[in-house]
Amino acid sequence: MTHRFETRVYYEDTDMAGIVYYANYLKFIERARSTIVREAGIDQGALKTDRGLVFAVRQVQATYLRPARFDDALTIVTDLEQSGRTRIIFFQDVFRGEEALFASEITVVCLTDSGKPARFPAEIRAKLGL
Repeated sequence: MTHRFETRVYYEDTDMAGIVYYANYLKFIERARSTIVREAGIDQGALKTDRGLVFAVRQVQATYLRPARFDDALTIVTDLEQSGRTRIIFFQDVFRGEEALFASEITVVCLTDSGKPARFPAEIRAKLGL
């Protein structure tokens, strides 16, 4: 499954040099992941309330290729891969047009309310196309 998420760089996203502050790329890709989950019909609030399960980022690998600047239109392209029953890997790249600016590999796990690892429910994996 490949997902595309469009966003724009706002002034608040930039640093004194006028380029996107490095940590804001993580915000951009988080918004894309949240949108994927929502569009797949997964209600994370209900999942927590009804089943005591939450999603958490376990690992981030990020490569900064080129700077984004104020008012740039960005596209976050996400591909998902299942890695066992307890992890999902999101490959997320940020583009300005055809130019790659940022590449990442994000490992997301499922946890219980008490923070213990849990398997991703089969219906969640199915909704995500895994």
